[in-house]
Amino acid sequence: MAASASERRIRHEASTLAARLPSLVVSARQIAHSLLHGVHGRRQAGPGETFWQFRPFISGEPAARVDWRRSAREDRAFVREREWEASHTIWIWFDRSPSMTFASSLAPCAKVDRAALLAFALADLAVRGGERAGLIGLTPPLAGRDVIERFAEAVAAEERRGIAAVGLPPAAPLKPRTKAALIGDFLSEASAVEATIASFAASGAEGQALMIADPIEETFPFEGHTEFLAAAGPDRLRAPRAQSLRDPYLERLADHREAVRAACTARGWGFALHRTDASAAQALLALRARLAGPEPARAGWSV
Repeated sequence: MAASASERRIRHEASTLAARLPSLVVSARQIAHSLLHGVHGRRQAGPGETFWQFRPFISGEPAARVDWRRSAREDRAFVREREWEASHTIWIWFDRSPSMTFASSLAPCAKVDRAALLAFALADLAVRGGERAGLIGLTPPLAGRDVIERFAEAVAAEERRGIAAVGLPPAAPLKPRTKAALIGDFLSEASAVEATIASFAASGAEGQALMIADPIEETFPFEGHTEFLAAAGPDRLRAPRAQSLRDPYLERLADHREAVRAACTARGWGFALHRTDASAAQALLALRARLAGPEPARAGWSV
């Protein structure tokens, strides 16, 4: 992307995500609270490993389900139920790689700020709905009301250790029927994105991929002599007639997005595009609804 002096300043400020985390935590809690009554958790009995509750034995059930130790305390039989982990654990990842630090003059925030906001708020909604949320590669599944702060602490700790962020989530063996939400610009090679989605889907996880875009990435309004700077490193491109690059750029961008969408569709995952000049609340509500909904994942939704 071409960068003016103001855009370079915005990009530099956005790159220090750790310094911006306190305000993002506050914003995430506010947006999650505003949507809390519009979403619902799905905590219920079902296949899983975590004990949920005892309930009275129902005539006709297999006797093997009876918990005899608990039943011995009273004059009736009880069954030990486990929580249904199919919808009870949501794994979240958001992209903190250099390309996500970009923010144009058309956007209210950097892509990484919006991704962090959505990731934190989604975790808060999940926990308040009786579910657990984990940050892939950084935290175990959490169920406390301080999940946003725990996520922020984990991100800040990794940045303090100087661990470079990459554009795709680390490999993680997710349990079958858990849910995953991947939030980023997905500007990595399409084959790498496809391999990541395939790896998670192979473990039985269902998921949604939310692609974050700056509005200037979609419009490419540059004219005349323009200098484009790499998101990381010293690389730059000087274009005497930037408008001549518009059509090839937009065509390549469309092809890349279609490849990512197709990778999601092939694995039964949902795919959406969200621009940073659009409503964060609308994107969060749509993402949460599709993660919690009983219907199969649909690819191609836009927020």
